[in-house]
Amino acid sequence: MDSKEKVIQTIRIRGPVIPAQIAKVIGTDILMASAMLSELVSKNILKISHVKFGSTPLYYLPGQESRLQDFAKNLHEKEKRVYDLLMQKKILRDKIAEPVVRVALRNIKDFAVPLQVKINDNVEIFWKWYLLTNEEAAGIIKGIVKSDEPKKEVKPIQETVVKKEQENPIEEKKEIKREELKKVVPEKEVKKEEKKIFIDKTAEDKFLNEVKRFFEKSNINLIEEKIVKKNSDLDLVIEVPSAVGSLIYYCKAKSKKRISDSDLSSAFVQGQLKKLPVLFLTKGELTKKAKEMLSKEFRNIKIKKI
Repeated sequence: MDSKEKVIQTIRIRGPVIPAQIAKVIGTDILMASAMLSELVSKNILKISHVKFGSTPLYYLPGQESRLQDFAKNLHEKEKRVYDLLMQKKILRDKIAEPVVRVALRNIKDFAVPLQVKINDNVEIFWKWYLLTNEEAAGIIKGIVKSDEPKKEVKPIQETVVKKEQENPIEEKKEIKREELKKVVPEKEVKKEEKKIFIDKTAEDKFLNEVKRFFEKSNINLIEEKIVKKNSDLDLVIEVPSAVGSLIYYCKAKSKKRISDSDLSSAFVQGQLKKLPVLFLTKGELTKKAKEMLSKEFRNIKIKKI
């Protein structure tokens, strides 16, 4: 058995380990053990954690994710509280969470998985417990979203009919002549056809064109474009010139009067998923809460008005 096989076998038995433990097993120093573990990570044989044992990350095999919970006690106090909350609730909604909770969720990356959920025309972030399947998460999120809907009072049909009959007991039924019916029906059909023709799905997006003109003036190269909501919300990938060469950014562009902390949070997570820095383009102003979050939690987001 060579050293690499010995390392894999050790982790299979022990679970997540640190380089010092592996160094003892294969009889080498910590530097060489770290290099060997990093190589196995690069080959997707091992995974590396964000949670640390002291100041060192843990190395583990795919399928051993549940055993990371043994090291949750090493989290900071605030992060541990949010870890316990997420483990209990399974799903947390980003937009209603307190700022401290939001920050902690972004720090406990081993245990909190961000999900982007489209609700009507808005995209929200929900955080799921890392061992929860996407199907289980979808069921819980549907329940949370459904609870937001206003409850409608449903009246029995018979009761409504009786009331109408009592209010107008002698109401005469108007006869509709066949000639009148023929006139009415085509008019409704024509209106429906006109409405269909009026909707032009191929029309250019004015906001996208406005953003493109801004890019041209700024010598920014547009690599990818996606219209999230027509004339108001765009997802873009751009190439920005700099003194050290071109930089690739994820760009969120929104045509809104007020940019909230939820808007910034959504862009921040999208940038993390794409592993790109974030440029946020807007025609509006940031809310007070968004400004506070930008100076603390979202310092890596660059804001630009167009």
